[in-house]
Amino acid sequence: MKSIDVMRSTITLDPDRTHVLARPFRLMSDKRSTKISARVMALPEGEVHRLLAGVRAEFGDRQLKMDEFLRRRFDEVSPYLLQGQKLSEERELLLGGYFTHEYSLEAAALFNPSMVPHPDQSNVPPGSLRFILSLRATAEGHVSSIAFRSGMLDANSNITMETPSRYSLEPMQVPNSTFEKTLFERKLQELRLMGDFNREVLTGLPEAFTMEELRASIARTVKKLPEGEGETTKTVAGETLMLASSNYEVQFKPESTLSERVLFPVTPSQSNGIEDARFVLFHNDKGGTCYYATYTAYDGRMILPQLLETPDFLRFKFITLNGPAVENKGMALFPRKIGGLYAMLGRQDAENIYLMFSDHLHFWHTMQLILEPVFPWEFIQLGNCGSPIETEAGWLVISHGVGPMRKYCIGAFLLDRDDPTKVIGRLPEPLIKPNATERDGYVPNVVYSCGSLVHGNQLIIPYGISDYATTFATMPLEQVLGAME
Repeated sequence: MKSIDVMRSTITLDPDRTHVLARPFRLMSDKRSTKISARVMALPEGEVHRLLAGVRAEFGDRQLKMDEFLRRRFDEVSPYLLQGQKLSEERELLLGGYFTHEYSLEAAALFNPSMVPHPDQSNVPPGSLRFILSLRATAEGHVSSIAFRSGMLDANSNITMETPSRYSLEPMQVPNSTFEKTLFERKLQELRLMGDFNREVLTGLPEAFTMEELRASIARTVKKLPEGEGETTKTVAGETLMLASSNYEVQFKPESTLSERVLFPVTPSQSNGIEDARFVLFHNDKGGTCYYATYTAYDGRMILPQLLETPDFLRFKFITLNGPAVENKGMALFPRKIGGLYAMLGRQDAENIYLMFSDHLHFWHTMQLILEPVFPWEFIQLGNCGSPIETEAGWLVISHGVGPMRKYCIGAFLLDRDDPTKVIGRLPEPLIKPNATERDGYVPNVVYSCGSLVHGNQLIIPYGISDYATTFATMPLEQVLGAME
């Protein structure tokens, strides 16, 4: 293989256990929660004042607007604990504190990055590019969330990272966000939930409806059912509500900085993690752009490929993907339609690379095998390392291969621009393989990326080091394409 000048960056993003997020503490039964509440209620007002002052002193410099979070926690738990008692503001906040805990987002690892242009390119020097780096942050319980960092590529593709904030914040769920009836019905059909019960449910809903309206329609429909259909109906109703809860919107406050924003698992399908987000800047038919990310939702048993959508990294939509072609990990969306269709790579059989086309972003029905392991360093499996990058030579796909001793290496292949079912080149040797300083980590002998970009004439690949930390490699694009066979 022709030589490629791969320059490893001296920048390493290590996990920082001081990045802690205030989270609801829900590890208690209702009975125990009531006991704890009663103990707090029995405290004299002076003791309440002293304890709350201690909480503020100990945690106030670790959490932004901590009183706001404690207030929300009290509002969430009070209906289950209290019988209309009048409380002082300090006692309410203290009660909120007993049902809150800190979660160290990246105590175990900060890895598997994807890299996209920042939506704000104001005041950027000529030839430079501001970028966003998404990262998989992993901690207690091996639960993964999405964290963000920002940085700059100068005209020579030198990388500078912005110092992240000390604080971490979750978004608020968008109130009264709506569902499209026709789209929701199609998702119900895909899941084989579109029987008589849900036909009646949808009849009672407007063309755009909220979660509250869906719950109310389900309740009305249940009341109309004849006796004896209860258990089946409960199952269908529960699965319908789970589908709705997996399609939701969240919003960060505009004054928050990018590095403070955290997308933490909140739905049942994500309960054990949001893994390996592959962000891409998508160009639509009308000349506009939007950011999408495919990611893996994990509930401890099942993995589900899902989709994120954001115009600005402030507001995010979480969307379920449907269809028989949506399975396993590692889906990666092309940055534009091809021949009027959406296109996406996948690894449905956990071994080979497939290509999918669809007329709707949420539904994927067919797939075509395009690449199988050929070289020894990829004999175990192949996969993509992010969305394809459009070049004059074709669609450049950064890939990964797994070889002996489960060693992960990063490679690349090239697809035809007009017909990406055609593989027109691939590297016979890895671009990046774990060196002596990258072999040890949470999962040893792994280099892995979820999305790269081209800046000028350089290919920039951010990559995870043994599922622990993150770094970058830069190389001439012309050399990468020239080494293809």
